[in-house]
Amino acid sequence: MFRAPLNLFRTLAIAEAISWTLLITGLILRATADLAIAVTVGGGIHGFVFLAYGATAILVAKNQRWGAGPTITAIASAVVPYATIPTEVWLHRTGRLAGPWRLTRTEDPRDGTWHDRLMRWFLNRPWVLAILLALAVATIFVVLLIVGPPGGRD
Repeated sequence: MFRAPLNLFRTLAIAEAISWTLLITGLILRATADLAIAVTVGGGIHGFVFLAYGATAILVAKNQRWGAGPTITAIASAVVPYATIPTEVWLHRTGRLAGPWRLTRTEDPRDGTWHDRLMRWFLNRPWVLAILLALAVATIFVVLLIVGPPGGRD
């Protein structure tokens, strides 16, 4: 399913846009029908997908060797509703999502760094990587839930 960085990034970019729809719908329902639970549900889903998209953007940026500009743009696009879709299109059209996962060492001298070796180790064990990323995202999500929503509680 995620045999290439493009597939994973595209899936999370679309999921992030859908989660914005859930959050915005929840806000509308809270304002018009006094359904505060709609924001709790939509906001929770959006928050989790937001963090998962950010983790995916970092992983793909590292694999594809993006510079700071495209990496920051990809991560920041999650803050603006629906911006992950045009960002994914731009990254794809500019060739930044082309190519496979870097599972083996290449002639590139950067492949010898400890973080590239570590990334290859994880990419060759996708279940370990998926579980660790899911645990990291879930941990950050729980901490943020404990801290509370931006702007205080309603």
